[in-house]
Amino acid sequence: MRELIIALGLFLFIEGALYAIFPSKMKNMLSKLNQVSNGQLRSGGIIFTLIGFIIIWYFKS
Repeated sequence: MRELIIALGLFLFIEGALYAIFPSKMKNMLSKLNQVSNGQLRSGGIIFTLIGFIIIWYFKS
């Protein structure tokens, strides 16, 4: 559980840093998100989920 909280904190730190350093680029990126289809978003989410799982599995085993 501790590692999950640390991972969440790291995620929030990186996300917050991106918005703090590049606010206009982040707004631009978010506005372009409306142009992406749901299928593409779903596929990207599945790919990133699998990559994250593989990284976690590799380092935990």
